[in-house]
Amino acid sequence: MNFAGKVVLITGASSGIGAACAVRFAMASAKLSIVGRNIDNLKKVSEKCETVSGLKPLSISADITIYDEIQRIVTETIDYHGKIDVLVNNAGIALMAGIQDGVEPLDRIMETNIRGTYLLTQQVIPYIVFTRGNIVNVSSVLSTTPICTMMPYCMSKAALDSFTKCLAQELASKGVRVNAVNPGPVKTNFLTRAGLSNEQSEALFASFATNLPLKKVCEREDVAELIIFLASDNASCITGSCYIMDCGVSLGDGGKKCEM
Repeated sequence: MNFAGKVVLITGASSGIGAACAVRFAMASAKLSIVGRNIDNLKKVSEKCETVSGLKPLSISADITIYDEIQRIVTETIDYHGKIDVLVNNAGIALMAGIQDGVEPLDRIMETNIRGTYLLTQQVIPYIVFTRGNIVNVSSVLSTTPICTMMPYCMSKAALDSFTKCLAQELASKGVRVNAVNPGPVKTNFLTRAGLSNEQSEALFASFATNLPLKKVCEREDVAELIIFLASDNASCITGSCYIMDCGVSLGDGGKKCEM
């Protein structure tokens, strides 16, 4: 896949799936705008991308919960690159919380995972329509296979799936595609950022690798490969789809019951 001459805007690019996406798109010769809150990590990702492609990304330290910063992301990208072909909405947070934990976890998660994503997409759409580009949202298998200890997060990802489908329907007549990827467990710092200790996170990943039907968990590069495919011309007939990539999480116990 070749993205030479294409401009790709990636949020949540300072670590995890977003960082892997940035490097993967750089390998495909894309021009990048990478957005994150951790400027030191963002600089490291930028250096990796430049090493791979020879093109220096535009690095933007910003928080998508702040409307002025959302506008700045778009303005700086257009000033630097002149256009936007692909938007990867990867920024998001997770917290361990259930309904008894009050409204604060819900508000915090929705502010980033839904409101920030919605408002940034709204600002980017005129440019995406002009280039007949596309949008890829990073959702989660927990949108359809929820766990009660992460209720607000699960709710936010279910909303993101609906946003993906509604937006795909709205923009199809303009030649713009919108899709989502729904990863299961991925080897990132996701669990520790959600509130687990390093020991708890490592134990969970070990359990996933033992108990999931495919006996492994996804690497962040695996998810980046699916994202770049959906953003490419190879996926020109795909829109409004949410792609589960979970090593069998959503199969439930069925994967075990069918073992020979």
